[in-house]
Amino acid sequence: MSNSSRDTAEGAGWGSTERGSYRELMPQRTEKLSWLSPRTLWAARNGVLASWFGDPTGRTRARWTAQRTAAGAPADRVIRRADPDRFSFLVVGDTGEGDDPQYAVVPGLLKAGQDTSFAVVASDVIYPVGSADDYGPKFFRPYRDYRAPIYAIPGNHDWYEDLGAFMRVFCDDAPPLPPEPAPRPLTRAWLRNLLWHRPRPDDGQHLDEARAMRSAPVQRATQPGPYWAIDAGPVRIVGIDTGLLGTVDAEQGAWLREVSRAPGPKILITGSPLYVDGEHRPCPVEGGGTVDDIVRDPAHHYVAAIGGDIHNYQRYPVDVGGRTIQYVVAGGGGAFMHATHTIPRVSVAGVTEEAFRCYPLRGDSLAFYSRLYGRRLRLRRFFTLTEAEATAVVTERLGIRPARAPRTDARVTRRTRLVAGLLGTGRRPDREKRFRLPVRKIYTQLFSPGSATYSPPFFKCFLRLDVTPEAVRLRCHAATGNRAQELDPPVEDEVTIPLV
Repeated sequence: MSNSSRDTAEGAGWGSTERGSYRELMPQRTEKLSWLSPRTLWAARNGVLASWFGDPTGRTRARWTAQRTAAGAPADRVIRRADPDRFSFLVVGDTGEGDDPQYAVVPGLLKAGQDTSFAVVASDVIYPVGSADDYGPKFFRPYRDYRAPIYAIPGNHDWYEDLGAFMRVFCDDAPPLPPEPAPRPLTRAWLRNLLWHRPRPDDGQHLDEARAMRSAPVQRATQPGPYWAIDAGPVRIVGIDTGLLGTVDAEQGAWLREVSRAPGPKILITGSPLYVDGEHRPCPVEGGGTVDDIVRDPAHHYVAAIGGDIHNYQRYPVDVGGRTIQYVVAGGGGAFMHATHTIPRVSVAGVTEEAFRCYPLRGDSLAFYSRLYGRRLRLRRFFTLTEAEATAVVTERLGIRPARAPRTDARVTRRTRLVAGLLGTGRRPDREKRFRLPVRKIYTQLFSPGSATYSPPFFKCFLRLDVTPEAVRLRCHAATGNRAQELDPPVEDEVTIPLV
């Protein structure tokens, strides 16, 4: 097995001169998506409109599920597969930007997942707004050689065109919903409807051509709606749709409680992770309670909750009354990298820094962003930190032991401390309270989302889960875009989850 980022800097992808073969899979022309472009921000406005004028997602979702049930989809929304008691599947989140980082994941995913029974895309299948004609270069082409079905749950970006393209691709070519009556003039709903982004009239004219790239019978998957459960071998995998604003409507909440009462161990797949960036985000359910209340209920026997939306890997082993649930963030499948160096020293729900895992390592994340902003601001000599310098300053600020053995020649200077602070590097909890600086919030909310890059290392990842009647082995595989990690995808984290 190849070295990981926890072993060596080379294992993290630093210093490599041989780029992987992923570019051979890409179309000749690719869209370079900028999240700082006014055009992109305007197209993706529906999330802001929903937060200002009311969120229509729950009502629209109910209409989609009613349509699918009327068309013959199972009323309980359970997909019953014939997998044996021992099988494997993949989880890859936040995939669809259609550029170098997404395609860089594919060779390793095909290699590590060649014997898996199916894959699940956990949130944001297509960026920026889930358009149907984006599915060719951002879904069908990259995964055309994956010889098994792919299921998906939508993320907020898939909802920016009211989920129409997602339903066409994953739900048996579901026809568009009939228009609703116009809201009363001069109301909040009227203003929202006036400004709402909708698909182009001709969107989807290339969809049939794109589908041909994944048309083999073994690749076909039909799901009963945007949320579903899969009975596979000894486990039930429950996928929920958290819509535009990271919430669950009352109808879906009632369904989630019902499917969770079934006997046997369960794994939740969600578009909004329940633990992320050192915080607990339990995900409210309309009408009362939270998704995490359902997950924690011992009668429901959840052993893991895996969420997308945040574009990196994190794992929190949380003790819930004498048993452990693995809460995982798995959104590193292709979109721009969300920083991990901004995560403060972890202390949440009994999970300490020693038990917490993330990828990329915080030092690698800081080095990545220092190079990026050094290049963008034309201040390379000032901003750029080596991976050793970044690791050293992160270690100092958080008061932690480095995950990778530090280089003895790495020095923490006033410059490295200043750059670390400007780029929002986390601190120990006591210092976070005493020296809470607005720069970290500004950095994580404004600057990070525009930070796509097209040169390795990309620090992308995907999960492989190996299921037996006794346990699930979860492994996080890295994809850097370099040849070495492409040929032998390193394991950045591994945990065995008991089922009995």
